[in-house]
Amino acid sequence: MIVERFDRRAMAAMEEALEKACERWPNGGTHRLRKRVAQSIIRCAETGNISLDALTEAGERALAQLPQSSKRVAKLKGADIRPNWQSAA
Repeated sequence: MIVERFDRRAMAAMEEALEKACERWPNGGTHRLRKRVAQSIIRCAETGNISLDALTEAGERALAQLPQSSKRVAKLKGADIRPNWQSAA
């Protein structure tokens, strides 16, 4: 179980990163989307990097790697799929 692998501080940072990464999606995103983001965040935390910035970036990278078909179907708040760390040109 995941709560046994990480301390309370790491778990709190991981939960916050998940919320930050998914906040632009209506209702925080679908279960499938949130699972994909969470898996990316967990992989990052398993490397020992549990800073909120690193975990959030890992979650946003998972969103950026969505197939184009998923991006077209998704209805984002603001209609911008780019993660916060990628500035618009």
